[in-house]
Amino acid sequence: MDELVIKVEGKEYRVTVEETESGKVRVHCGKDVYDLETHKDSDILYPDQVKGREYLEKGLLAVKAPLPGVISSVHVKPGDSIKKGTTIIKMMAMKMENDINAEKDAKVKDIKAKAGDRVNRGDLLMILE
Repeated sequence: MDELVIKVEGKEYRVTVEETESGKVRVHCGKDVYDLETHKDSDILYPDQVKGREYLEKGLLAVKAPLPGVISSVHVKPGDSIKKGTTIIKMMAMKMENDINAEKDAKVKDIKAKAGDRVNRGDLLMILE
């Protein structure tokens, strides 16, 4: 167990921290005990980092790359009506082909990626309405 002193709004607190068997972090502060989940900063997308946010604000759905890779194929074109679960893009990532499927029934408004494009996690691939 590690002992730390943390400062919140100018007040110092002495806490002890330990990792639980389930991988959570247990923080003891006086008589209070808190079980917390931790995340690497790279797992967190802050609103100002989200590519395609301006589309979401207009009620459109921004389809983003779930991980870095190369687009293998695009299976739709602008104007196509698609059903939930339809494969709209295939991409290679970590030597495996991954399907990106429509999350809901929609119409393809715009396509931002094409076969052969290298993409990073969070890159905007397609806009659905």
